[in-house]
Amino acid sequence: MQYARYGGFDVVEVVPQERPKPGPDEIVVEVSVAGLNHIERFLREGRLQDSIQLEFPARQGVDFAGVVAARGSDVRDLKVGDEVMGHAPHGGSHATWVTVPRSAAVKKPSTMSFEVAGSLYLAGCTALSVVRSLRLGPQDTVVISAAAGGVGHIECQLAKEAGATVIGLGSPRNHDALRQIGVLPVAYGEGEEDRIREIADGRPITAFIDNREHGENNELARRLGIDDKRFVTSQERGELEVRFLRAPGDDHEAMEMLTTLGDLVQRHKVQFIISGYYPFEYIVDAYEDLAEMHSRGKVVVGMQPVETGARLHWYKSEKSRDLRDPVSSGAPARPAAE
Repeated sequence: MQYARYGGFDVVEVVPQERPKPGPDEIVVEVSVAGLNHIERFLREGRLQDSIQLEFPARQGVDFAGVVAARGSDVRDLKVGDEVMGHAPHGGSHATWVTVPRSAAVKKPSTMSFEVAGSLYLAGCTALSVVRSLRLGPQDTVVISAAAGGVGHIECQLAKEAGATVIGLGSPRNHDALRQIGVLPVAYGEGEEDRIREIADGRPITAFIDNREHGENNELARRLGIDDKRFVTSQERGELEVRFLRAPGDDHEAMEMLTTLGDLVQRHKVQFIISGYYPFEYIVDAYEDLAEMHSRGKVVVGMQPVETGARLHWYKSEKSRDLRDPVSSGAPARPAAE
């Protein structure tokens, strides 16, 4: 997937790709699953030009998981056939193959699905960095907005793992999912401050993580009495996401975080939610799903999904559907332009 100018979905095109050859310290990964992220859409639309300057044609996708297809002459600790997960420092994971520095990938835990591994890096590292910055403990009660989103649902579980009581702001349709990961859910809208105080049941609110755009919760955090040092604004969270989006291949902190997250998922300390799984050819539909801003957890694309039975001509995962979704009669989803 690549694009030659800033714009919407109409600028994205699928182009043929020959299998690349790795440099001495690089690996070529045959991608199995790649994650989608809101910030990648913002990048393509030109909304991040103040912090990231693209060279066109630009390649899309940062998260990936797959199998090592080739390795450079200096790579000794991975072999062809090893399962890995990681990030593409300059984009390009929405592809059959991606070439990355050896240091930009770690071995995929054997019990972790490719769906999870392929979308863990950006959302996971952002969430872990945010939660670590607050130094949460059993004495804390933290409010997290967009708690069921791709970053938010990981933050909630990391905060719980640190011992904090977690109050999650989200749509009522996501409340059951939040309860299942140990979060106290509160609906957005008029009266949310009172609902937060009620569900806190006398505990002081000590921290706030805002995952919504445009600083929508700045005033709410002030009314709750949150100290500025314990309020992670949407701008601060966004800056962290940009930092990991373009982390260099030798960013040891990023890989340490990815390894830590993989261990937490493998030990069932973090449940990673996949709300939509699309074949690569339906990547435009996947991004349109994500753009609705109602995804629970992550949306991912699979490069070589197997289709069987009555849905031989199209695929749209049951996980990606909403009760309001008009696609229920077997009509084909619109494929990406080629």
